[in-house]
Amino acid sequence: MSTNQLHQQLLEAGVHFGHLRKKWNPKMLPYIFSEKKGIHIIDLNKTIEGLEESAAAMKQIAKSGKKILFVATKKQAKDIVKESAERVNMPFVTERWLGGMLTNFQTIRKSVKKMQSIDKMLEDGSISITKKERLTLTRDKDKMDRVLGGIEGMNRTPQAVFIVDISFEDIALAEAKKLGITTFGMVDTNSDPNRVDFAIPSNDDATKSISIVVNYLTAAIIEGLKERELEQDKKAAEEKDAKAEKKAAKADAPKAEAKSDAKEAAPVAAPEEEVAAPAAAVVEEAPAVEERAVDDFTKIEGIGPKINQIMIDGGVTTYAAMAYAKPEQLKDILAAAGNRYKMHNPTTWPQQAKLAEEGKWDELKTLQDELNGGK
Repeated sequence: MSTNQLHQQLLEAGVHFGHLRKKWNPKMLPYIFSEKKGIHIIDLNKTIEGLEESAAAMKQIAKSGKKILFVATKKQAKDIVKESAERVNMPFVTERWLGGMLTNFQTIRKSVKKMQSIDKMLEDGSISITKKERLTLTRDKDKMDRVLGGIEGMNRTPQAVFIVDISFEDIALAEAKKLGITTFGMVDTNSDPNRVDFAIPSNDDATKSISIVVNYLTAAIIEGLKERELEQDKKAAEEKDAKAEKKAAKADAPKAEAKSDAKEAAPVAAPEEEVAAPAAAVVEEAPAVEERAVDDFTKIEGIGPKINQIMIDGGVTTYAAMAYAKPEQLKDILAAAGNRYKMHNPTTWPQQAKLAEEGKWDELKTLQDELNGGK
């Protein structure tokens, strides 16, 4: 989709309509194009910039296999967000944000497990319960499913949170910022764009406006998931080829041994040939110098695409460099990037980076699960 087409679609959806002038937040001034009849008009060029930046970051997160939590409890956004999140298999909250859903995730997981156990009990015909008990359990299950159903498959805190109307969902935003989770948000003229890492200046009240923004970001996530699937297929094919080569090498081993025995039994070659052989061997054994690529820090809990780039710009480009860095040094890099990055806590990053450097991905996942309350 070209920029002109996107601009026209945003215009038709009413994404440019802001709030009344008396309700505006002065920090939204750079995103306001003009004022008409007492209503602020959002600059759609800024909206497109925010959309493209957010879409690129979300695509990268989806490609790395991490989860993005969709949050929208406003009436006009519920159905749109729920449908989009289910389409990309991402967790969502559209009914009510429970206090501590992120900061007290371990307790929330217990509630989810309780809901799952009730569901199994109702489906299991071997358990004998009265009609009244079944009715009570069904009501409890429906009540819990309404609030927790969207995060049933979320076994750990997400890598990022997307919020429709950051002023309305202030508790969710506060919890995400406290844990250092990357935040994306639709920001209207009555909100502070500096509260989120990726701000999308737009009308967060109109259904059409919410729909076009959410669908654009969902399309980016789908692209990231497809690229991840292709990479996994390619990796599986390479592993299969490597196993086939290894098997073929084992089968050829007896032939090679027989050939070497025959060589030992043969007469000694001329001295000139013996002198030339070591030189050829030296050439063959010379190791090729490989240039190491920059490591992907988004695989470390607490690091999103933006902080990943900040670390690289700060000179920390590999897992090894981060593993031997002190948390104070990482804090200095974050502080140099801006005040809003000071709240991120890099205490466990070196430990996680060391496991990543050694290729101990299972141990890394276990450590991250412990940090986030477990499954």
